[in-house]
Amino acid sequence: MSSKEFAVNGTDYRVMLTDQIIGHVNNLKNLYNAAYEDPESFEDVSAEISNTINEIAGTVEPQAEDSDLDGLIQEIIKAVDRKAEALEKELGEKNVSTKKKSSKKPAF
Repeated sequence: MSSKEFAVNGTDYRVMLTDQIIGHVNNLKNLYNAAYEDPESFEDVSAEISNTINEIAGTVEPQAEDSDLDGLIQEIIKAVDRKAEALEKELGEKNVSTKKKSSKKPAF
């Protein structure tokens, strides 16, 4: 869990990137992709997109202004993506060091 701060339209916002928020962001990205891939389904998923955005925005301090919501959600998505990239990089480095250790032949 980490706290992130963003400035959107001159207002400073703060959000905790919990597992729940990360899940909401990933769900939102999937909903955006579904609407993009099948524009006819947009009406079906638009309510779910709106609900997910409201769930994410409800965790932001101070409460987000409607005029800041789009920019704020974009910043949160970027933060979640950066966090995922950092975790993947860290796991990749651990796997490389583990493979190096395990590739040593035992001495007999």
